[in-house]
Amino acid sequence: MKPTMLTTISLLLFASTTYFPLIALSSNEQLEDINGNPIFYSTHFYIKPSIFGPAGGGVRLGKTGNSTCPLTVLQDYSEVINGLPVKFTNPGEIFIDLITTDELLKGIEFVEKPECGESSKWIVVEDDDFPRPWIGIGGIEDNKDKKIIDGRFKIVKHGFGYKIVFCPRITAPPGLCFDIGRYSDENGRRLILTEKNPFEIVFVITDNIGTGGSLV
Repeated sequence: MKPTMLTTISLLLFASTTYFPLIALSSNEQLEDINGNPIFYSTHFYIKPSIFGPAGGGVRLGKTGNSTCPLTVLQDYSEVINGLPVKFTNPGEIFIDLITTDELLKGIEFVEKPECGESSKWIVVEDDDFPRPWIGIGGIEDNKDKKIIDGRFKIVKHGFGYKIVFCPRITAPPGLCFDIGRYSDENGRRLILTEKNPFEIVFVITDNIGTGGSLV
């Protein structure tokens, strides 16, 4: 693709937003849970804030706008809610199971999906009715009248834990990525693309964990 065309597509993709791109430095460390256990593609875990208390609880699904299906990825306001179990999408390469930071992932998904949804895989959605692109689940049919931004997630070391980063497939110059932050919404903190205040997270493996979220 010619540079001029790449620039044009990029400007069209981001013209209606006010967020700014970030470039994450590569460190390639083994991804671990809060207790230092390695994270594998077969691991189910909760995504929670790195600091317990007012920072809130785990990541779950909820209904936003006029949607009748819980397709929006939210962080619960309550610190006692662990959220819904999450996993990384297996790339299909049996010999690769260990996950590292700064690795472009095939995907992030909830272990279970709502009956009303096409998929539990995370996507980035752009909607004229919301000020910033936000994280949802599903496919084209689930997100009619919205734009799905093509790209991939990765996990980056940050502060006391990690942050989630989204790298769109088309940017100018190439390789620009965006932090995932939070935006207070009616039913929880919506996960959004942001240029500041990334959501600092830890992973908590789901074994023997009690309080969770709901798919409805």
